[in-house]
Amino acid sequence: MKKILIIEDEKNMRKIIKDYLIRENYEIIEAEDGEEGLNKFFDNNIDLVILDIMLPKIDGWSVCKQIRNKNKEVYILMLTARDKDNDEIFGFELGADEYITKPFSPRVLVAKINRIFKKDMELKKDNKLEIDKLLIDKDAHRVYYNESLLNLSPKEYELLLYLVENKNIVLSREKILNNIWGYVFFGDIRTVDTHIKKLRKKLSNNYIETVRGYGYMFSFKE
Repeated sequence: MKKILIIEDEKNMRKIIKDYLIRENYEIIEAEDGEEGLNKFFDNNIDLVILDIMLPKIDGWSVCKQIRNKNKEVYILMLTARDKDNDEIFGFELGADEYITKPFSPRVLVAKINRIFKKDMELKKDNKLEIDKLLIDKDAHRVYYNESLLNLSPKEYELLLYLVENKNIVLSREKILNNIWGYVFFGDIRTVDTHIKKLRKKLSNNYIETVRGYGYMFSFKE
Protein backbone atom coordinates (compact mmCIF):
# COMPACT_ATOMS: atom_id res chain seq x y z
CA MET A 1 0.00 0.00 0.00
CA LYS A 2 1.39 3.39 -1.01
CA LYS A 3 1.91 5.84 1.84
CA ILE A 4 1.06 9.53 1.34
CA LEU A 5 1.96 12.35 3.70
CA ILE A 6 -0.35 15.41 3.68
CA ILE A 7 1.31 18.51 5.15
CA GLU A 8 -1.47 21.12 5.26
CA ASP A 9 -2.50 23.51 8.05
CA GLU A 10 -6.14 23.78 6.93
CA LYS A 11 -7.96 20.99 8.76
CA ASN A 12 -10.91 20.86 6.35
CA MET A 13 -8.61 20.70 3.35
CA ARG A 14 -6.63 17.86 4.92
CA LYS A 15 -9.82 15.94 5.64
CA ILE A 16 -11.17 16.32 2.10
CA ILE A 17 -7.91 15.16 0.52
CA LYS A 18 -7.55 12.32 3.03
CA ASP A 19 -11.12 11.06 2.49
CA TYR A 20 -10.70 10.95 -1.28
CA LEU A 21 -7.33 9.17 -1.08
CA ILE A 22 -8.48 6.60 1.47
CA ARG A 23 -11.17 5.54 -1.02
CA GLU A 24 -8.31 4.69 -3.38
CA ASN A 25 -6.71 2.49 -0.70
CA TYR A 26 -3.78 4.77 0.09
CA GLU A 27 -2.35 4.95 3.60
CA ILE A 28 -2.52 8.55 4.81
CA ILE A 29 -0.35 10.36 7.35
CA GLU A 30 -1.22 13.95 8.31
CA ALA A 31 0.74 16.94 9.58
CA GLU A 32 -0.57 20.43 10.31
CA ASP A 33 2.71 22.38 10.19
CA GLY A 34 6.13 22.17 8.57
CA GLU A 35 7.98 20.93 11.64
CA GLU A 36 5.53 18.08 12.23
CA GLY A 37 5.60 17.29 8.53
CA LEU A 38 9.37 16.87 8.46
CA ASN A 39 9.33 14.70 11.58
CA LYS A 40 6.64 12.42 10.15
CA PHE A 41 8.38 12.24 6.80
CA PHE A 42 11.67 11.05 8.28
CA ASP A 43 9.89 8.66 10.67
CA ASN A 44 7.98 6.90 7.89
CA ASN A 45 8.64 5.37 4.49
CA ILE A 46 6.70 7.93 2.44
CA ASP A 47 5.95 7.45 -1.26
CA LEU A 48 4.41 10.84 -2.01
CA VAL A 49 4.14 14.19 -0.19
CA ILE A 50 1.28 16.66 -0.64
CA LEU A 51 2.82 19.88 0.65
CA ASP A 52 1.21 23.27 1.24
CA ILE A 53 3.47 26.31 0.90
CA MET A 54 1.99 28.59 3.57
CA LEU A 55 2.64 26.56 6.73
CA PRO A 56 3.20 27.45 10.41
CA LYS A 57 6.63 26.95 12.03
CA ILE A 58 8.46 25.93 8.84
CA ASP A 59 7.20 27.07 5.43
CA GLY A 60 6.61 24.70 2.54
CA TRP A 61 9.63 25.95 0.58
CA SER A 62 11.96 24.98 3.42
CA VAL A 63 10.21 21.65 3.96
CA CYS A 64 10.54 20.82 0.26
CA LYS A 65 14.24 21.68 0.26
CA GLN A 66 14.99 19.60 3.35
CA ILE A 67 13.07 16.59 2.05
CA ARG A 68 14.71 16.75 -1.37
CA ASN A 69 18.20 17.11 0.11
CA LYS A 70 17.70 13.83 1.98
CA ASN A 71 15.51 11.93 -0.49
CA LYS A 72 15.78 12.23 -4.28
CA GLU A 73 13.10 9.68 -5.10
CA VAL A 74 9.98 10.67 -3.17
CA TYR A 75 7.35 12.52 -5.21
CA ILE A 76 6.58 16.07 -3.94
CA LEU A 77 3.31 17.70 -4.98
CA MET A 78 3.03 21.31 -3.76
CA LEU A 79 -0.21 23.17 -3.04
CA THR A 80 -0.60 26.93 -2.88
CA ALA A 81 -3.29 29.59 -2.82
CA ARG A 82 -0.99 31.86 -4.82
CA ASP A 83 -0.91 31.76 -8.62
CA LYS A 84 2.42 33.25 -9.62
CA ASP A 85 4.84 31.91 -12.22
CA ASN A 86 7.86 32.83 -10.11
CA ASP A 87 6.50 30.81 -7.16
CA GLU A 88 6.03 27.81 -9.42
CA ILE A 89 9.53 28.01 -10.89
CA PHE A 90 11.03 28.49 -7.43
CA GLY A 91 9.24 25.35 -6.25
CA PHE A 92 10.67 23.35 -9.12
CA GLU A 93 14.14 24.69 -8.42
CA LEU A 94 13.81 23.37 -4.86
CA GLY A 95 12.89 19.93 -6.16
CA ALA A 96 9.08 19.85 -6.32
CA ASP A 97 7.58 17.58 -9.00
CA GLU A 98 4.12 19.15 -9.31
CA TYR A 99 2.58 22.49 -8.42
CA ILE A 100 -1.20 22.83 -7.96
CA THR A 101 -3.00 26.10 -7.29
CA LYS A 102 -5.99 26.24 -4.94
CA PRO A 103 -8.89 25.85 -5.40
CA PHE A 104 -8.67 22.53 -7.20
CA SER A 105 -10.86 19.48 -7.73
CA PRO A 106 -10.09 16.65 -5.26
CA ARG A 107 -11.08 14.17 -7.96
CA VAL A 108 -8.52 15.64 -10.34
CA LEU A 109 -5.89 15.51 -7.59
CA VAL A 110 -6.66 11.83 -6.96
CA ALA A 111 -6.56 11.08 -10.70
CA LYS A 112 -3.18 12.76 -10.93
CA ILE A 113 -1.79 10.77 -7.99
CA ASN A 114 -3.12 7.51 -9.43
CA ARG A 115 -1.44 8.37 -12.71
CA ILE A 116 1.84 9.13 -10.95
CA PHE A 117 1.97 5.72 -9.28
CA LYS A 118 0.79 3.91 -12.41
CA LYS A 119 3.50 5.53 -14.52
CA ASP A 120 6.09 4.80 -11.83
CA MET A 121 5.21 1.10 -12.01
CA GLU A 122 5.40 1.12 -15.80
CA LEU A 123 8.84 2.75 -15.75
CA LYS A 124 10.17 0.01 -13.49
CA LYS A 125 9.07 -2.88 -15.72
CA ASP A 126 12.02 -2.81 -18.14
CA ASN A 127 15.71 -3.15 -17.35
CA LYS A 128 18.51 -0.81 -18.42
CA LEU A 129 19.20 1.76 -21.11
CA GLU A 130 22.80 2.60 -21.96
CA ILE A 131 23.78 5.41 -24.31
CA ASP A 132 27.34 6.69 -24.48
CA LYS A 133 28.32 7.71 -20.92
CA LEU A 134 24.74 7.51 -19.68
CA LEU A 135 23.21 4.47 -17.96
CA ILE A 136 19.56 4.37 -16.87
CA ASP A 137 18.67 1.54 -14.50
CA LYS A 138 14.89 1.36 -14.72
CA ASP A 139 14.53 -1.30 -12.03
CA ALA A 140 16.38 0.81 -9.48
CA HIS A 141 15.10 4.15 -10.85
CA ARG A 142 18.67 5.41 -10.99
CA VAL A 143 20.76 7.22 -13.58
CA TYR A 144 24.53 7.11 -13.89
CA TYR A 145 26.67 9.52 -15.89
CA ASN A 146 30.36 8.71 -16.28
CA GLU A 147 29.69 5.90 -13.77
CA SER A 148 28.61 8.44 -11.14
CA LEU A 149 25.10 8.34 -9.70
CA LEU A 150 23.04 11.42 -10.56
CA ASN A 151 20.73 12.90 -7.93
CA LEU A 152 17.52 13.29 -9.90
CA SER A 153 14.05 14.09 -8.63
CA PRO A 154 11.25 11.77 -9.84
CA LYS A 155 10.19 14.26 -12.51
CA GLU A 156 13.77 14.80 -13.69
CA TYR A 157 14.18 11.03 -14.01
CA GLU A 158 10.90 10.65 -15.88
CA LEU A 159 11.75 13.53 -18.22
CA LEU A 160 15.22 12.20 -19.00
CA LEU A 161 13.89 8.70 -19.67
CA TYR A 162 11.23 10.11 -22.02
CA LEU A 163 13.86 12.09 -23.94
CA VAL A 164 16.21 9.10 -24.18
CA GLU A 165 13.47 6.74 -25.35
CA ASN A 166 12.72 9.29 -28.10
CA LYS A 167 16.34 10.09 -28.93
CA ASN A 168 17.02 12.07 -32.11
CA ILE A 169 13.33 13.04 -32.27
CA VAL A 170 12.37 16.67 -31.78
CA LEU A 171 9.75 16.95 -29.03
CA SER A 172 7.67 20.09 -28.57
CA ARG A 173 7.29 21.62 -25.14
CA GLU A 174 3.58 20.87 -25.30
CA LYS A 175 4.18 17.20 -26.08
CA ILE A 176 6.70 16.90 -23.27
CA LEU A 177 4.35 18.65 -20.84
CA ASN A 178 1.43 16.39 -21.75
CA ASN A 179 3.44 13.17 -21.56
CA ILE A 180 5.34 13.92 -18.37
CA TRP A 181 2.95 16.13 -16.38
CA GLY A 182 -0.33 15.06 -17.98
CA TYR A 183 -3.30 16.89 -19.44
CA VAL A 184 -4.55 17.86 -15.97
CA PHE A 185 -1.36 19.75 -15.13
CA PHE A 186 -2.17 23.16 -13.65
CA GLY A 187 1.15 24.87 -14.24
CA ASP A 188 2.95 26.81 -16.94
CA ILE A 189 4.78 25.45 -19.99
CA ARG A 190 7.98 27.00 -18.63
CA THR A 191 7.98 24.06 -16.25
CA VAL A 192 9.57 22.07 -19.09
CA ASP A 193 12.32 24.67 -19.57
CA THR A 194 13.09 24.69 -15.84
CA HIS A 195 13.52 20.91 -15.70
CA ILE A 196 15.55 20.80 -18.91
CA LYS A 197 17.90 23.41 -17.46
CA LYS A 198 18.42 21.29 -14.34
CA LEU A 199 19.01 18.13 -16.37
CA ARG A 200 21.55 19.86 -18.59
CA LYS A 201 23.51 21.00 -15.57
CA LYS A 202 23.65 17.44 -14.21
CA LEU A 203 24.64 16.06 -17.62
CA SER A 204 27.37 18.70 -18.11
CA ASN A 205 25.35 20.25 -20.96
CA ASN A 206 25.60 17.07 -23.05
CA TYR A 207 22.90 15.39 -25.17
CA ILE A 208 19.90 17.73 -24.83
CA GLU A 209 19.54 20.15 -27.73
CA THR A 210 17.20 23.12 -28.03
CA VAL A 211 15.23 23.36 -31.25
CA ARG A 212 14.49 27.06 -31.39
CA GLY A 213 10.82 27.95 -31.40
CA TYR A 214 9.73 24.34 -30.92
CA GLY A 215 11.20 22.25 -28.15
CA TYR A 216 13.98 19.82 -27.28
CA MET A 217 15.74 16.71 -28.52
CA PHE A 218 17.99 14.12 -26.93
CA SER A 219 20.72 13.99 -29.56
CA PHE A 220 23.09 11.07 -29.94
CA LYS A 221 24.35 9.35 -33.08
CA GLU A 222 25.28 5.67 -32.74
